[in-house]
Amino acid sequence: MGDILSRILTYIFVIIIYLFIYAIIRMIFLDIRAMNRKKSGSLAEAYLKLINLRRDLDFNMDESYELGDDEVIGRGNKCTLRLPDKYLSVRHCRIYKSDGSFFIEDLGSTNGTFLNGDELTDEAVELMDGDKISIGRLNFIFVMPKAEG
Repeated sequence: MGDILSRILTYIFVIIIYLFIYAIIRMIFLDIRAMNRKKSGSLAEAYLKLINLRRDLDFNMDESYELGDDEVIGRGNKCTLRLPDKYLSVRHCRIYKSDGSFFIEDLGSTNGTFLNGDELTDEAVELMDGDKISIGRLNFIFVMPKAEG
């Protein structure tokens, strides 16, 4: 009986190791794909990188969202970045570019907008490369690649 239990635990452990290796290889592949987009010049000046596991969400999401000069994020049809999370307000937050920098502001959302764990007030805050943005059940990293040259 102990031998059978030992074999079962060994197989479970091996499966867990394979799943871990698969997750690492997948992340490397996605990063290489993003770097190839950057080299080809098709990557926007700034973008939001989803850090949630997409399989944990009950709706479809892309890995990243390119940002233009003025993006309104929410569930509403008039939002420029429409996300299907039921915990987002119709017009949740806004990310806009001013004087070469990107800023984020909450638009009076019900559940709030969080930047690096701190809830935003009614004032716009400048975004820095690597900032964590949390809205609804979604977590993003703000990415602004440095200009080459």
